[in-house]
Amino acid sequence: YKRLSCIRLKALLNLSYEEIGLYCGLHCGTVGRYIRTYRSEGLEGLLATHYKAPLSELEAHGAEIEADFDQSPPLSIAEARHRIKEKYQIERSPTQVRAFLRRHGYSCRKLGHIPAKADPEAQQEFITQQLEPHYEQAQRGERHLFFMDAAHFVLGAFICYVWAKTRCFIRSAAGRNRINVLATVCAITQEIFCVHNTEKINAQVIMDFLQKLRIHYPKLPISIVLDNARYQHCQAVKELAKSLSITLLFLPPYSPNLNLIERLWKFAKKKVLYAKYYDTPQKFHLAVTDFFDHVHLNYKTELKTLLSFKFQNFDKKKLII
Repeated sequence: YKRLSCIRLKALLNLSYEEIGLYCGLHCGTVGRYIRTYRSEGLEGLLATHYKAPLSELEAHGAEIEADFDQSPPLSIAEARHRIKEKYQIERSPTQVRAFLRRHGYSCRKLGHIPAKADPEAQQEFITQQLEPHYEQAQRGERHLFFMDAAHFVLGAFICYVWAKTRCFIRSAAGRNRINVLATVCAITQEIFCVHNTEKINAQVIMDFLQKLRIHYPKLPISIVLDNARYQHCQAVKELAKSLSITLLFLPPYSPNLNLIERLWKFAKKKVLYAKYYDTPQKFHLAVTDFFDHVHLNYKTELKTLLSFKFQNFDKKKLII
């Protein structure tokens, strides 16, 4: 505001620098500098600020601290503060350390986990050489592509986070009653096809399921992405699949992140089991079966986002060794 006032007073009244300084509360030298800047650089140059705060001692080591924390992220602000003090002899308050971390893009994030023996290179090779060609055919309407797996839902308390003023509790049923669900999810339409029982999932159940799947989808060839469970890898299952024009695409070992249906299991637990109590096994079984019977209709929008054809790629640089 004062810069513009100086220019205005000079242009309209042609006052001296000293007089303008008295009106604006500025030194005459400052008034002269503003006017010379306006004449040489225009309004944009006049309004530009070139203030630069001195680099703090902490920021002077910013790149080194980032490299250290990227390699081994601290568990807390207290730990970050201790490591900075120990390594760089710089002591700052927790508030200052938190502000420093936020300025450099850090935030408190939940640590993920992956199977220790997962092979990122083998996973990427599976995606490019097997999965993507079948997906492209499915997009063109030349075949069906499904992701298959079995899940076992156990009657009991599933602890989760809730928004509450005080800590809440949920009753937990005794016993180990469970229901098994064997399902496929279509990569294109997100349609769910499933069977369930209370006994077990074995090779015979898989074979019966493949026959039902072929009856439900009678026309096009079928590709199924599945894991390496022993009952799915047996010769009888492979021979039946071949006779039904079903191609089995076995995932690389330790690759649950490449199976879309794993996301469905997590979603199902959130909707059916988290913070829920069922006082009888019958009510528990009904809740599970009803969810899968109507999930494609009740949660169509959520499934479209949840089951998108995008896979997490484990970057070794992000692993904490």
